[in-house]
Formats: sequence, C-alpha cells, structure tokens
Amino acid sequence: MDKKAPIGIFDSGVGGLTVAREIIRQIPEERIVYFGDTARLPYGSKSKDNIIRYSRQIIRFLRTKDVKAIVIACNTASAYALETVSKESDIPIIGVINAGARAAAAATRNGKIGVIGTRGTIQSGIYTKVLQELKPSVQVTGKACPLFVPLVEEGLLHDSVTDEIASRYLSDLKGKYIDTLVLGCTHYPLLRSTLRRLLGESVTLVNPAYETAIELRELLLEQGLLHEKRSEDESQEDKYQFFVSDLAEQFTSFATAILPNEVKKTKQIDIETY
Repeated sequence: MDKKAPIGIFDSGVGGLTVAREIIRQIPEERIVYFGDTARLPYGSKSKDNIIRYSRQIIRFLRTKDVKAIVIACNTASAYALETVSKESDIPIIGVINAGARAAAAATRNGKIGVIGTRGTIQSGIYTKVLQELKPSVQVTGKACPLFVPLVEEGLLHDSVTDEIASRYLSDLKGKYIDTLVLGCTHYPLLRSTLRRLLGESVTLVNPAYETAIELRELLLEQGLLHEKRSEDESQEDKYQFFVSDLAEQFTSFATAILPNEVKKTKQIDIETY
C-alpha cells in the first residue's frame, strides 16, 4: 500500500468535518477524501440494515479513490456498521466510538459518565457496552439529542433556541451527577461552548473526533502507512477532496467555516450507483 494514498472519511453530512479537522491538525501530511451523505441524513433515525447498506456503498466509492484506510466519522454508522464492514475489508477501517470511550473511561473521577448522541447511537447501547468493558464499575447514562444535528446543519450554533433545547436535554444528565460527557455525535463538538456553559467546568467534555485522529495516527504508524513527507507541489484542492450526495454548495460553505483551509470545490455524486 502506498503511503501517499489518501485517508477516506465519511459521515452522514457535515458533522464528520470535525473528525477531518482533527486529522488535518494531528497528521498534517496526510491526504484526505471526504464523503458526506447529505442526501440521506440524518443517520440517527435510520435502521441498522439501511446504515450498513449506506456504509457499504460509501466504502465502495472511497475505494475508487485508492484510499489506504477509512474512518467512519459518524457515531451511528460506527455503532451499526463498523463491525460488519471491517470484516469485509482488506484495509483498516476505524470508527469514532472506541477512541472516545477510552478517553472517557480515563477521564472520569466519580465513575458517572454521560453520553449524548442520535437516537440510533443511544438505542444501540454501544457506548455503554464499550465503556463497561473498559471499566466495569462505571455508570453510563445515555441521552438522545435528535434536534442537535439539524440545529448544527442550519448553522444555529449560538442561538437562544439551541440554548433552550440543550438545557432541556442536559437536565437529565445533571441529575445523574456526571463528571464526564461524551459528545457522541460528530456534530456536537460544534456546540461545545454551549455545552460547556450549561454544564460548568467540573464536567469533562470528551471529543471523540480528537481521540479518533490520535488513534488513526497510531494505526498508520503501526502498519507502516504514515505519510510523513510534505508534497510541496500539491495544492490544497488536490490534497483534500470533498464529495457529497446532495447540496454541494451548502456543504462547501459549511466546510470552509469549520476546516483550517478554504474548501473551494465539492463534487456531488450519485452514491446509489455504488
């Protein structure tokens, strides 16, 4: 496998850009091919069978770009599809759940951990399962926050409506006296300042996007796939490629606001053909 080959990243929409952002920061020499399934979001309300079907289609598309590894930058797809698609692949595929769970287990002081995510992620119970495997004594409280994704997608990151909804969602977790909160959806780090203000400094916020970027770097290093030399003649447009299944212009605008570099072009593809 060519070390210069890109990393494939996919999500249901723009949330996975928080993972892409951390990968760009932590492994700056790596090339990236990102796919956002904007035509079929949100994944959190879809069935397991559909999530697996979507993931297989996207992986087939990413393989046409000769990627050397794939990051499922979506908690719902990580919960429902990672185990299945990993067994079907001859290249490494990682999700965002294991890295986030490890960080939360290490961070908690009182053993009470909250997890917020989509309905799919919370109903899967995957964070509770992984956390209790890592640290059997922990008490895990999951809370589905389905309105956070559309609020982020609409750009309402600092808005009174978002504050009100977040306050309602978090009230249950406050009553459980959690000292650690896992942001169990890749959209949620974009609401970090709101969550921090509502929960206070005593609660540790765990961002699985950051932890996943660290895990990816270690995996690439271990497998001899880490690309450590900068390609001086490579443009940002060639180094970082973006594809969506719908609303390319809207995605481009959002990506530019989130990522360190301007995103000049996003290509729309028909993912159902893969």
